[in-house]
Amino acid sequence: MKRDPVYYRHCKDILTHSPLFAGLEDELLDDMLSLFRRDTWRRGVQLDPAIFQERFYLLIEGRLEVMRINPETGRSITLFLLGPGDGIDMATLLYTQPHEITPVALDDVALISVPIPDARAWIDRHHEFNRNFLPYLGEQMRQMEDLATDLALHDTMTRLARLILRHVAPHHPESANSRHHHPLKLINDLHDDALARMVGSVRQVVNRHLQHWRKQGVLHKHKFHTEVADLEVLQEYAGDALAHTKQQKKVS
Repeated sequence: MKRDPVYYRHCKDILTHSPLFAGLEDELLDDMLSLFRRDTWRRGVQLDPAIFQERFYLLIEGRLEVMRINPETGRSITLFLLGPGDGIDMATLLYTQPHEITPVALDDVALISVPIPDARAWIDRHHEFNRNFLPYLGEQMRQMEDLATDLALHDTMTRLARLILRHVAPHHPESANSRHHHPLKLINDLHDDALARMVGSVRQVVNRHLQHWRKQGVLHKHKFHTEVADLEVLQEYAGDALAHTKQQKKVS
């Protein structure tokens, strides 16, 4: 990869800010990057999960949706939404069995990849990498726990509110506009059907809730990008949508 020094520096900067590689010594990160090759996938491409048994991929640019699909009904649910710095199908670093997932590129994506045996060797050889890898894997397990809990215990409106809140970008004074809107990361321009897959619902139901929140002034959409205009109200919906609805009726 060092044959393209500009792209190499770009990849190194992305990984330096990734939870998987943050804090690693420059020499170790350079050694790892020397093993990678450059890849690109076009928007909309549905990937064969078998490729993740051969190579470990890291996203550099763009977003990837990782789904499970019922082949008989066509129904699908999103397991992970990945962005720059994320690893794809992390479980392949721990076991060799095929994994039933369907990854789809939401944008034109740029990636780097390394043979699976080389990536697995990092776990054995580099304790510094393990200090990042294990918490990263634990966070993905927590996300799966949240997804299972939401599907089992909450209605669609509550699940949608919780999803949006999980993707509110960290607050930076210079990033908020004069009306104190809160930008979203990764999901800010997704279509309703993509959001529906993330909360286990359908497009029509998700669209109805989003329209309701826009009329309330909870969400703001400008040039196909959604922002949170009233964080506190959305947090109430995320905690107990039914209780919030009853409270609103009493006030009116």
